[in-house]
This record gives sequence, structure tokens and C-alpha cells, in this order.
Amino acid sequence: MDCQDVLQQLVKRYAQQPERLSKQVRLEQALRQAVTQAWPNQTRLPSHRQLALTLGVARHTLSRAIASLIEEGLLTTFHGKGTWSCKKEASVAITSTSVQLSKRAQQVLRWPGASTVQSGAFVPGIPDIAQFPMRKWRQLYASVTVPQNALLLSYSTGGYGPLKRAIREFLARWRNINCDIEQIIITDGTHNGIELCAMALADVGDTVAMESPCYWGARNVFTAAGLTIEMVPWFPDKGHTLPKVTGNISLAYLTGSHHYPLSVPTRAAHKQQFCDALSPTYIVEDDYEFTRDDHTNLLFDPHSERHLLVGSFSKMMFPGLRLGYLVVPRHLAGPMNRLRSELFREGRMLDQAVLAQFIFDGDLDAWCRRIQRDYLGRQQVLHDQLSSLPKVQSVSPPTSAISLCVEFVSGVNDVALAQALLKEHLIVRPLSPVCAETDPRTGLVMGVGMLSGETLVREVQRLRRCLELLLR
Repeated sequence: MDCQDVLQQLVKRYAQQPERLSKQVRLEQALRQAVTQAWPNQTRLPSHRQLALTLGVARHTLSRAIASLIEEGLLTTFHGKGTWSCKKEASVAITSTSVQLSKRAQQVLRWPGASTVQSGAFVPGIPDIAQFPMRKWRQLYASVTVPQNALLLSYSTGGYGPLKRAIREFLARWRNINCDIEQIIITDGTHNGIELCAMALADVGDTVAMESPCYWGARNVFTAAGLTIEMVPWFPDKGHTLPKVTGNISLAYLTGSHHYPLSVPTRAAHKQQFCDALSPTYIVEDDYEFTRDDHTNLLFDPHSERHLLVGSFSKMMFPGLRLGYLVVPRHLAGPMNRLRSELFREGRMLDQAVLAQFIFDGDLDAWCRRIQRDYLGRQQVLHDQLSSLPKVQSVSPPTSAISLCVEFVSGVNDVALAQALLKEHLIVRPLSPVCAETDPRTGLVMGVGMLSGETLVREVQRLRRCLELLLR
């Protein structure tokens, strides 16, 4: 590959990045895509001067981007000899003979997992991090990191009290849930909360019932905990396809008011029928995405002795925050808090203090109202462009969530579609790998958090053109 080809490919990928991102971030992402997806190993880059001039970026911006890729091991440089791509070797498939991992670990790694590509057009599960009010967040951080607050550097046994109060008030406003502060357990995000439920409420080999399609992250957590998973298909129009014979079910895992990954409203009546038929010992509801008016879709009851609610701020704010909460029955609050402390050694007091003040100041409410209006408009753009594609059976109706699901007619290979779109740096997830063996649905799950404005319109049109070719 000659120097001009390298330059042209980089320019094309740089132009595809969302314009609201900084030039350095756009350049980093363009370089990362080119190295991992397009350039052969040991491809020589043009001179830094030529790159900066062609891309229209400052030399120091280019230098910082290249330094970041060198740190990741994707570029290497030799003084006086230039900069070269350094593509990592593909990882060897995990087998019991090549790597001695546990059977549970091998089972988790057998499924498609969290993609190594966490940015790009339509990547699901990522909120709009570019518009998040980071200046206010930094100001709050500065306000809590003062000498008088040295205790915030210690363990957070039981969680930061003011944050629990803030969450209780937030849940009352947005979810119509009135619980005691003692029922709230601070977690390191949704996965940590689900893991705590699995460890506290089930033994190895016990059965957890999940809906099909399921949230793959929860399935991985339950598999790693050694639980047996029973998948029960759910259809928005008719409810669950319940098994004729059921055994003892320790846990039922359900999504909250908005189903993920189908990205449609759930129904409390369907969930109640599900629980009446399976009689699980405990019911865990994952309130993944929600709006202020959809709390009636929740089955969760804070006064029940067997209902638990999992929540996270990562999808509302930014993924790197990794803070969430569990609302548990009163009789479980003490034991589960102690178990969390023994297993995970709570910390992050500074982050918890900042989040508490962010909620108390009304900034979280204001951010949710603003960004959910934006998401609704973005989803409408996708819905209008994708609903008339060949072999598309349905597109989830526009909502204020960050995710959208396109379902295909029977027989479409959604895994192959997702792989083909990845080559165009259109990042989507196939639906079929998270469906039960008896559930033949196929589709694509995509997000709207990373795109807005003219960039969204341009990328949706590009996605539509690619899908038209692939589906025909």
C-alpha cells in the first residue's frame, strides 16, 4: 500500500467521525479504525507534516493522537525512520486444550461479548457523552476534594449517605418508587448489582429465568456465577411463551419499563403472568432505560419481600462513571450490604459525593429531560430511514431511549450483516445470539447516543445504502 492510498483512507475515515467530537478524538478514532480494519501490518504512515496539512489539524494535535495510538500498541515509531502501523495478532479461540480457563469462563467467552470497538456510528449502549455537562462535573469534583473531606478517600462501607438520599428522591420523582434509604445499596454499575444478586440469592447450579431476547451482560454474569439459565421468549404483543413444565426457579431476571434489546415498552401484566407461572423465589428487575412517565410498566414493589430493582447512571450520564444502585427488600438490606463489603470492598467515595451533589442541584433531572428529547428526535430519523428497507419486519417505535432495534423477516443472517457493517465502521449488534434456541428472531440493535444533527443524517443514509445492498 503506497503513501497516497494510506493518506486517502485516513482522510475518508476522519471525515466519517462525528463533528461534535474534538479533532484529536476524531483523529484517534480514524487512525484506530484504519490500523485495525484496513491497513496491512507494518504500513508506513506519511510524514507528520503531510498528515497535518492534508487533514487540516495542528501538528501538536496530530502528535497527541499518534502518541495515544503508540500507547495502545497500534502504532510504533522509530527516530528518523517514520511511524508504522502495528496491528495486533488475532486472539486464539479459547478452548479447554489451549487455555486452562474454567468451564464457566469458556461459556462466557463463547458468546459475542462487549465489542472492543466502543465508539463509532450506531454503537449500542453508549449515551451522548459529547454533550454531557462536564464543566459542571469538574467544578463539583473540585468542590469536594478539599482537606476537610479526607474521609472521602476511605472505604465507603454501606455507600455514601447523601448519595443514597439523593437516589431515594430521584426514584420518587422519576419512578414513583418510595423506599427507605436503608433499602438502597450503591453498586459499581449494573453488572455489579446483578452479580451481587446472583451471589446472595442463588447457589451454583440454581436456575435463573430470563426473557428472550435477553441482555447479554446479565446472561454473562449469571453464567459466570454458575447458574443454569432458562430462556423464555417474550413478544410485545402477546407476552411470554411459557414452558409447560417448570422446575424450581431461584431468580427471575426481567428488564424494567423499557425492554432491552428490543427497545420497546414492557408490560407489567406480562411480567406478573411470567412470575405467577414460574414462581421464582426472587424477582430482579433491571431498569436499564426509562422516562418519567413509564413507571407503570414496572412490576417492582419496594414493600415486597422478593422484589429487587437494579439501576445504573451509566446510560443516563456516561459509561465511565460505573455507579449504580440496588433497591432490595428490607430484610435483605443488612446481609447484602455486608456481603458487598466482604466481596468487593466498596470505595469511589469522591465519585459518589460528586454524583450526590449533581442530583441535589437538579442537574441530573435537567440533563435527562434535555437529552431524552434529543434521543426521541434521533430515533425518528432512524425509524423513517430504516422501516422501508427490504426484509425489515419492524423497527422499534421512536422513544427517548438510546437504543433502537430493527427486526428482519425469517432467514436473514444478522450476524453476517453486523460483521459486514463493521467493515464500514457501522457498529451494531446482532439480535439472534441473545435469543433462545426456540426463538428464531433476527435483527440489529443500534444506538443513537454517538450521533446527532447533520452527522446523524449522513450516517443513517450511509447505513441505509449498506443495508440495501446487503439485504438484497
